[in-house]
Amino acid sequence: MPRHDSQRAVSRRAFLRAGALGGLGAALAAGALPAAVLAQTSAKRTPRPMPRVPLAAGPHADLEEATLAQLQQRLQSGQLTSHALCTAYLARIQALDRSGPTLRAVIETNPEALQIAAQLDRERQAGKVRGPLHGIPVLVKDNIATADRMKTTAGSLALEAAVVTRDSFVAERLRAAGAILLGKTNLSEWANFRSSQSSSGWSARGGQCRNPYVLDRSPCGSSSGTGAAIAASLAAVGVGTETDGSIVCPAGMNGLVGLKPTVGLISRAGIIPISHTQDTAGPMARTVTDAAILLNALAGADPRDAATAAAAGHIAPDYTQFLDAKGLQGARLGVVRAKFFGYSPETDAVIEKCIEDLRRLGAVIVDPVEIPHLGEYDEAEFAVLLYEFKADLNAYLADLAQSPVRTLEDIIAFNKQNAGREMAWFGQDLFEKAQAKGPLTDKDYLDALEKCQRLSRTEGLDAVFGPQQLDALIAPTGAPAWTIDLVNGDHFLGASSTPAAVSGYPTITVPAGESFGLPVGLTFIGTRWSEGTLLRLAYAYEQAMSPRKPPRFDPTVDTSRG
Repeated sequence: MPRHDSQRAVSRRAFLRAGALGGLGAALAAGALPAAVLAQTSAKRTPRPMPRVPLAAGPHADLEEATLAQLQQRLQSGQLTSHALCTAYLARIQALDRSGPTLRAVIETNPEALQIAAQLDRERQAGKVRGPLHGIPVLVKDNIATADRMKTTAGSLALEAAVVTRDSFVAERLRAAGAILLGKTNLSEWANFRSSQSSSGWSARGGQCRNPYVLDRSPCGSSSGTGAAIAASLAAVGVGTETDGSIVCPAGMNGLVGLKPTVGLISRAGIIPISHTQDTAGPMARTVTDAAILLNALAGADPRDAATAAAAGHIAPDYTQFLDAKGLQGARLGVVRAKFFGYSPETDAVIEKCIEDLRRLGAVIVDPVEIPHLGEYDEAEFAVLLYEFKADLNAYLADLAQSPVRTLEDIIAFNKQNAGREMAWFGQDLFEKAQAKGPLTDKDYLDALEKCQRLSRTEGLDAVFGPQQLDALIAPTGAPAWTIDLVNGDHFLGASSTPAAVSGYPTITVPAGESFGLPVGLTFIGTRWSEGTLLRLAYAYEQAMSPRKPPRFDPTVDTSRG
């Protein structure tokens, strides 16, 4: 979440103010993080600019920008095996993530990945193909539990010795779909809800994640590693999580498609929480089609998450059915200018062109449209998150099979005892604020929750969509990536994630263009359960404009590019 003065605390998570076939060494095969990377985790120095790396840097350039359909075609034709595909992605991780540009997007690789790939190859040979994710390597954020030899830590040293009882719902669904869990991605530690002065993409376990477009720029957060890794083609697709901006911000700043679904479409069971009213997992991909395919695997009801009961009757059997290249024709799109434009001239210029392109592609542009009460529930949102973080995290920790910490209070004490490694750059003021909160029966919590839901839903987004007969709202996703600054933290300018985050409604960002070589995203905001509509609109725009460009791994911004 980003921040702004009174919301420095609110803005951590990725934007609470808005809101990733050569032989490999044994260490890589075992999923070990090199000692050199671990040593830099707590080193008190800013990342050094890296030498310019060519566009086709690293091994297996044929995997750059490869789509799920292209990979499946190679697997089906016998040109490629899942074992070879996994080996190739692991080689790219070694070359680009742990050396070369040193993205630090992948916190650990799965030591069982090649074994799983071989088993899926045998299934394919026997005529069993589970679907479009069969044999495909996928990366998941390190707050998504996997009951295997990988850790689930939210980037914190406090959970390195923790053992989960079972897979998260997300991991279960991916395995059932035939996906290979290739590894865990780095993130803003504790999903950016530890400190009001944190640097997006930094965790004690993984160090500072870099933006693959320009290495001294932020990847945003908290799904930083997933964003950077998928942008750099270190896996086919990835899964992030969002409370307020943590999917759409890193997707926007890394030139990706990022879908934050309606809360309840995907179970949160087994995901290290912040807020049961706002948290959700979601797909991050290089194309809208790949995001839709991944959503097919992730969406579903789960008795472990009561919120998914509301999704009954709203889960599409196949989200790719909505992908229509002419999907913008006649669509009514409302442009939200108040609070979402004006903080970045570079962003405004990109999005103004998008608006003209959308109009040319047949959309009816309603400009401007005002979302009532924007900014009026920021403090209430922050209060809700503090209360729910304490309650939900304590419940998650209590359910672990084993763990050295069982409460938020334990983690606060652990960080103090290990301040040299955990708090070298920033503290834990958000933890301390959350710990000071009472139970979820407190009147202050109930009042704040009611205010958030009323002002963001019935008196907010609902009050806009119906009367205006809109298919979606559009706005900039955020500004181009800022310079990484471990001393002062994120330099947040603005973003558009909060209305959908607080209401629990869906939003999707799609690449819209670049400024000085830095990606800028276009956001579509929908009503509850409107994922199909958002995918249709984003796909039509993507197919017409082809706005995504692969990363260049520039050491710093080339101001001559404009």
